[in-house]
Amino acid sequence: MDESPEFFLPESADGERVVAAARTGLGDDLRSVVAFTPGSFEVLYTRADLYDPEVDVDAVKRPLVELERVGFAEAPVRTSLSVGEPSTDIGPYGFTVRFHDHGFVVRVIEGDRGVLLTTDTMDSRAFREAATAIRTVLRPE
Repeated sequence: MDESPEFFLPESADGERVVAAARTGLGDDLRSVVAFTPGSFEVLYTRADLYDPEVDVDAVKRPLVELERVGFAEAPVRTSLSVGEPSTDIGPYGFTVRFHDHGFVVRVIEGDRGVLLTTDTMDSRAFREAATAIRTVLRPE
């Protein structure tokens, strides 16, 4: 962890609520939950069967977080795509799902906070429910 958890989550949210939202939407297929900002990250959850106790999970997740931080830089482009003539308006950005051979990486960004979820291969419709619930937790009240 680069910085304290208080830096990451707004006062109205905490890591347990983020993990609960992800587990509710994705169930036992959820592999990990990582909270991140442009400058820090915290692994909030990893499924017990994934890593031996001596594995440095932060070191394993760091390259993934560094890759997905591009989402903060993409924000102006995502915003510009969400406005325009009705024929070109695709609506506001929701979340990103990256499909891999044996699972998914889901990125949810709200302002300067984000969450990465990793899952086993599963029905992709559950991601919308989980992303919506996590975005609600990340929004300051």
